[in-house]
Amino acid sequence: MSAATGTPAADGGTNPGRHPRFPFLRQDFAASLVVFLVALPLCVGVAVASGVPAELGLITGIVGGLVTGLLPGSSLQVSGPAAGLTVLVFEAVREYGLAVLGVIVLATGLIQLAMGAMKLGRYFRAISVAVVEGMLAGIGLVLIAGQLYSVAGAEAPASGLDKLAGLPGLVADSAGSTTALTSFGLGAATVAVLVLWKHLPAKVRTVPGALAAVALATLATLAFDLPVATVEVRGLLDSIQLPGLEAVGGLASVGVLGTILAFVLIASAESLFSAAAVDRLHDGPRTQYDKELMAQGAGNTVCGLLGALPMTAVIVRSSANVSAGARTKASRVLHGVWLLLFAALLPSVLAYIPLPALAGILVHAGWKLIPLRSIAALWRGHRGEALILVVTAVSIVAVNMFEGVLIGLALAVAKTAWEASHIKLEVIDKGAGPVQAYLSGNATFLRLPKILDDLEALPKDRPVTVDLSGLHHLDHACRTALENWSQRHSEKGTEPVKVTTPAP
Repeated sequence: MSAATGTPAADGGTNPGRHPRFPFLRQDFAASLVVFLVALPLCVGVAVASGVPAELGLITGIVGGLVTGLLPGSSLQVSGPAAGLTVLVFEAVREYGLAVLGVIVLATGLIQLAMGAMKLGRYFRAISVAVVEGMLAGIGLVLIAGQLYSVAGAEAPASGLDKLAGLPGLVADSAGSTTALTSFGLGAATVAVLVLWKHLPAKVRTVPGALAAVALATLATLAFDLPVATVEVRGLLDSIQLPGLEAVGGLASVGVLGTILAFVLIASAESLFSAAAVDRLHDGPRTQYDKELMAQGAGNTVCGLLGALPMTAVIVRSSANVSAGARTKASRVLHGVWLLLFAALLPSVLAYIPLPALAGILVHAGWKLIPLRSIAALWRGHRGEALILVVTAVSIVAVNMFEGVLIGLALAVAKTAWEASHIKLEVIDKGAGPVQAYLSGNATFLRLPKILDDLEALPKDRPVTVDLSGLHHLDHACRTALENWSQRHSEKGTEPVKVTTPAP
């Protein structure tokens, strides 16, 4: 096979150095190392920000590689713990405890498996993009606000509004503390490295920015003996917590069931939207959405059994995988192998990583979740969609994740219903004789006030003919209102209104 085109070599054989069963092993091996280096700090950072042991983030990354990575669906998409679920996981752990988290993730995985088997994966593409982007924006805002406390070495308040309201006090308290200023400076430097990294020469950028930022922060902490908190290490096996019967009993709680639904909605939507984005980055096999949903479900089922974090497909790791030249699913499987080897052989290294550096990575990740360009573009062309995006984000900050998403979905449905009920009234009035009115479109109760206002404006002292043959839909409320209007509209001595109804 030719390495450049994938076509048979001229001599009919294969190119040297290529394994017949794994023709792209070299490209996939190199890409897997890049993805591993990108995933490592993110797995640890997401776990710490979620309020769980750092090792649980590594476990989810390992499962994402070795379980989800082996299954069919999207060949180049990489799964693992995601910043988009950090806020929801933190709230779940705080409210119900770490033991119940495994049950929540397990139930999420089983539901995703069932939905994939019922071929519901493709329908997630029907979710309003404005709602999804609003969801990510709300998560980003809460994530940034919460991690700013971690950057300063302080404990964050519970709710999103309290996090935002407490920021001025955090700044005032930090200004008078040398330890807080040191911690904040290290976190700010981490963010600065991430922002500036893309402007450095290409040879330097072969090292992922997140890894470089964490490595530099760790070296600075050790070299100058900075008084900042570091990651607590418990060990891989000690961090695994299998769900017990008491934890399973948490499923009787309405709050837990609502959290599971939120996990299912957000994890599935984020994974399948990510798959669509990854498909645009390469010209290989397209994503099979139902199979990808089942692959995510299988991964979350295993993560739940191990008491680990939930997983989604992650666009940052997936795009790094494609950019590094991956050709098959072997790259994402191998990245899981490298995570497993690191967690098994070098877990003590985690203890040197400063928490402000991980918080800085998540502040940067949260900022990238806020679609500022999309908001501006939507406002110029589709202000209703922009409003849905903003309201969803604000609702998540003000209330909580699940209810915020429901508010966004309800707004999207209401907007669609309003637009679908478009109706047009055309009046032909020659100044004398009958007045002819033509209604076309969809006559629903949503437009009933406008319909009646327009009809009431027609002359009452002349014959009126209303032609409804142009209507695609006439609901019961409108039909009843039209009948009542036609009976009382004309003055005495004037011919009654004639209404031509649409054919059944």
